[in-house]
Amino acid sequence: MTSKLTRRTVTAGLGAGLAMPWIVRSHAAGGKPIVIGIPAAQTSAAGVADHLDFVQGTTLAVEEINAAGGVLGRELKIFTVDIDVLSPESSKQAVAACVDAKVDAISFAFTLVPVPAMDASVKYKCPWIHGSAQRAGSEAVKNNPEKYSHVFQTPPSEVDYGWTYPIWLEHEEKRGVWKPKNRKVHIVQEQVAYCQTISKAAQEAFKKRGNFEVARITDIQFPVQDWAPVIREMKEVGAAAIMVDHWVAAEYAAFCKQFVADPVPDSLVYLQYGPSQPEFLQLAGNSANGFVWSTTMGLYADEQGREFARKYKKRFPGIMGFAYPSISYDQTYYLKKAWEAVGDPRKFKEVCDWIRANPQRGVSGFMNMNNAYQESFHFPNNGGDTLQVSEIDKGVSQLYFQVQNVEHKLIFPNEVAESKLQKAPWWS
Repeated sequence: MTSKLTRRTVTAGLGAGLAMPWIVRSHAAGGKPIVIGIPAAQTSAAGVADHLDFVQGTTLAVEEINAAGGVLGRELKIFTVDIDVLSPESSKQAVAACVDAKVDAISFAFTLVPVPAMDASVKYKCPWIHGSAQRAGSEAVKNNPEKYSHVFQTPPSEVDYGWTYPIWLEHEEKRGVWKPKNRKVHIVQEQVAYCQTISKAAQEAFKKRGNFEVARITDIQFPVQDWAPVIREMKEVGAAAIMVDHWVAAEYAAFCKQFVADPVPDSLVYLQYGPSQPEFLQLAGNSANGFVWSTTMGLYADEQGREFARKYKKRFPGIMGFAYPSISYDQTYYLKKAWEAVGDPRKFKEVCDWIRANPQRGVSGFMNMNNAYQESFHFPNNGGDTLQVSEIDKGVSQLYFQVQNVEHKLIFPNEVAESKLQKAPWWS
């Protein structure tokens, strides 16, 4: 990772991260290598940083596994192919390339068009395990379980961002660390289906709970060239809580810089997911302090999570992402356990059956695919659907972070929190 991040440097970093699985030689016995296919954005307009995180987390797991003797006495390798996460055609082609390479499993971060990508794998049906938090994909699995029996989604879906947001606001108010100046919420929403689904879920949740009122919804369109008009509208509304429902870290960093120069006094500002990407802190610097963000799946701040962070930072120095490094690490070890239990990675159906029947606790929570969506259960229970649990050790916890002293600090839920919400620089 470099301090000055551009698409060129990210792509170069991806290449560096990929080199190791081919040149490392483990103590594994002979036999054909077991190959994990990873569609990884390297040149597209979006997703490059997350996908770099994903490849690096997978690389760490692969190196550990090979150093310990491999899987079933065989070396584990990675096959990557470029993908444009905004393009259905590119997503299908990337998956088709993995199929042509006869990989033993597909493990990847996400595409914003999941169903066309899934369709490209249905004849091959190797295990497909992914970190794309999208109900469109898991809903397709539920509606056509035979066709998509091989598809598993480790994070809870994006709907949980919307359903949980009011609960988190109420939590911070009850805790006494935030005293809302009014009962208004302002939602700023991007136009991709992912962000629209989050916004709709939040609006439904606020209406159902009745403790806050959505005062205004403002539309934005990627790429956002200037946040000044949006900030003027935020100041006009003056809501106690502002949700920026976007997804691009660099644009969030630009927003933070413009916002702190002319803030909405005493507003609690939440940025949906994007700050998890390493370049957010690199680009925003001190301007990031005070802002809050969340992920439906990410690295816990417990002992197991801290040990992973130590290993990851040693292998990949610099600012660590808090979502896909750990998600990819967990997915790799999930596949390892399934292959060893079945005894043959080419028995795709048996491997998928094992994953479906055997939950796993990783550094990012408890993954249980034994439901119609083949998606992890969500904690805390927000009442939004049937995939909710009230005990953290039975699901994957959504994590809320606040940037404090230019570091991400986990503040919610209490079961895994390492800090509390602190006064933002623009609060009185």
